[in-house]
Amino acid sequence: MILKSRSSVKVTMKSRVEALEEQALKLSAEERAALADRLIASLFQDDEVDRAWAQEVERRVEAIEAGRSSMIPVAEAIAKARAAIG
Repeated sequence: MILKSRSSVKVTMKSRVEALEEQALKLSAEERAALADRLIASLFQDDEVDRAWAQEVERRVEAIEAGRSSMIPVAEAIAKARAAIG
């Protein structure tokens, strides 16, 4: 379809967005949250950052497995973080 004016592009885009929103609102809360997460992530997708995080995860797992680092329960980690920020 060829659109002839800018205003018709806005109308078409708005209609598509509204149709998607209508469909998305029919999803469960959990499904909507997952969709929102994926959409937001798609705005900031950066392959270089993804590669860097993958390397960091590998480094941390290796450190834990080699005994150079240890894990703590999440509740303890959160308590320490809260205490650090006051």
